[in-house]
Amino acid sequence: MGRMYTPGKGISRSSRPFRRTPPSWVKMTPKDVAEHVCKYARKGLRPSEIGVLLRDQYGVGVVSNVTGTKVLRILRANGLAPSVPEDLYMLIKKAVAIRKHLEKFRKDKDSKYRLILTESRIHRLARYYKTSGAIAPNWKFDSSSASAMIA
Repeated sequence: MGRMYTPGKGISRSSRPFRRTPPSWVKMTPKDVAEHVCKYARKGLRPSEIGVLLRDQYGVGVVSNVTGTKVLRILRANGLAPSVPEDLYMLIKKAVAIRKHLEKFRKDKDSKYRLILTESRIHRLARYYKTSGAIAPNWKFDSSSASAMIA
């Protein structure tokens, strides 16, 4: 599939394990994994960071293979899910960083263009999340209050 704003068509990525059962080296029980997920969420880690931490420190390659549910579903069940989906959060964070850069370097035309592209991605993704119910229907991206949303 082609990209929206770049000419690349690459599909290079690592493949997930075919088997859906936990590997033999994983000694953690589903309850242990869920406890670790909740512990790291309370520390302020995002779901993707939790997955990376469990993979690197505990050898849990795919959380759903061990627990039967995904990281975000475990967080939702325990009331620890983030209010804004992670991909939307990261785009907002990127837009805030570009805007901060533009305050310092006003003549940077390329950054101004990239900000327009990033904000259009934010609006497109927000439109999708409103229809799917992941964010409130009256949620609106406002560049002036975005930095407060990130902090």
